[in-house]
Amino acid sequence: MGIELELATLLAMAVIGQATFAVFEMETPAWRKILKWSVVIGLTLGLARVAGHWALVLPLAAGLAGVIGHTIWCRRHGIDPLRGTPRRRYYELRGWKWQD
Repeated sequence: MGIELELATLLAMAVIGQATFAVFEMETPAWRKILKWSVVIGLTLGLARVAGHWALVLPLAAGLAGVIGHTIWCRRHGIDPLRGTPRRRYYELRGWKWQD
């Protein structure tokens, strides 16, 4: 098997991550999201040439670290880590403008 496993894993992470965490990235510019995924994909596929399927540890560990960090940050600031509520407070903490 070539890089099919890596590509399938990255696709699953992108789809599940977007469906789950889109509420937390509403005001994030598209270029930033594209850059993030380009780096993740590039590093994973580049590492796959050297380390084989062990390259999947990189995006999986980064995703797990992100979820843990996100949960801790949200709880410290009184934000529900699953829903991003209260939304006004979340926007304030991210430095985004709240639409009245």
